[in-house]
Amino acid sequence: MNASPAPTRSFKGLRARHIHFIALGSAIGTGLFYGSAGAIQAAGPSVLLVYLLGGAVVYFMLRALGEMAVHHPVRGSFAVYTRAHLGGWAGYITGWMFAFEMLIVCLADLTAIGIYMNFWFPGTPQWTWVVATLLVVGGANLASVRWFGELEFIFTIIKVTAVVAMIVGGAAILAFGLGANAEVAGVSNLWEHGGFFPNGVEGMIAAFILVLFAFGGTEIIGVAGSEAEDPEKSIPKAVNTVPVRILLFYVGAILVILALNPWPSITGEESPFVQIFDTLGVNWAAGLLNAVVITAALSAINADLFGAGRVLTGLAKENLAPKAMGKIAKNGVPVMTTTIMIIVLIVGVILNAVLPERVFEIVASLATFATVYVWLMILLAQVGSRRNMPADEVKSLKFPVPFYPFGQYFAILFIAFTFGIMVWYDNYHLPLAVGVGFLVLMTILYYATGRPKAIAPINYEELDPRRD
Repeated sequence: MNASPAPTRSFKGLRARHIHFIALGSAIGTGLFYGSAGAIQAAGPSVLLVYLLGGAVVYFMLRALGEMAVHHPVRGSFAVYTRAHLGGWAGYITGWMFAFEMLIVCLADLTAIGIYMNFWFPGTPQWTWVVATLLVVGGANLASVRWFGELEFIFTIIKVTAVVAMIVGGAAILAFGLGANAEVAGVSNLWEHGGFFPNGVEGMIAAFILVLFAFGGTEIIGVAGSEAEDPEKSIPKAVNTVPVRILLFYVGAILVILALNPWPSITGEESPFVQIFDTLGVNWAAGLLNAVVITAALSAINADLFGAGRVLTGLAKENLAPKAMGKIAKNGVPVMTTTIMIIVLIVGVILNAVLPERVFEIVASLATFATVYVWLMILLAQVGSRRNMPADEVKSLKFPVPFYPFGQYFAILFIAFTFGIMVWYDNYHLPLAVGVGFLVLMTILYYATGRPKAIAPINYEELDPRRD
């Protein structure tokens, strides 16, 4: 394994502000704006604890990824790291599982857009909006790395501004009794209507899957960091803001939602964010927030296409995917993998035409298995890297994981518990079966196609996108 020396030419990749906003935006998606309703219904006010626990797991996972990404910034990100420290099969499975995760999450976000658009166009089929979305986001991803970054930058500004405004506005409603139905609002909603644990600890545990789905995609920071002009500065800055983002955008926003309306009234028929202002009679704000949650879904799809394309390209360069997927255009875009991803997403059009009411629920549970599996492999790869690292190299790490190894073990055990939840609850047996089935299928293909013998030696210098 070779360390990457400094790039020999100017690399026009993602700037620090792009990486920072991609990290910021990855924490604000349909899992918060739409999926939070299901988590609230399962756990009631105790969902706040679930978001805190899930946020801690995400933080330690991202710090593990950040340590490896700063030490060796490579296209392919964690798929390369898992192969380097856990073996060829692990890198292969992790890369393909991430691509599977991104496709499934994209399907969920495409579906959410169709649902959101019903707010204004109730008679229009969902699949028409899915087609329009693919045209916009697909075009941006095929244009250039910088175009992707700029689009994500704009999307994130809109999302962040909206969430902050919602929190401030919600606090004003609570403080000054604004709105048509202000009498139902109050902090007492956190313990009334059945208490803080209305469905018991079991209800809280049942919410874990939806909450972890909400955090899915945050690992895109590591993938985007490989395309950064200065990863040693931009990656640590982006990762270190994770605790603040979780407290503000998740815990803060959900706290306001639960205080404004009794949790049983958050039905999931529309975004809880939209429902709040609609219920309180602030109709123009409901329409504005609906536009924001559509922006959030567009942002997530934009980032997911980017991440999956880069990881699959990294696999192709290591002979773990068809060689055609390793083709990089002059503008730095892995055009073949991005195009393939867009074509596969046409499945979303079909699903939204056939099963418009159940698509989001199905794909959200499917995505969670893939998400936590990728997180587990990232954590194990970082632990493996430390075990094989000389003491002097550990001391030279520029972005080491804090509280090592205790934080890592906590996150690993939590993920193992999540898999146990999927085994225990009948409604998660389908996504568990699909996830395990995907693992078995890709493992068979791994050996059937002779990948173990065809794997290229890892060379961090050649995998550094600054040298393309």
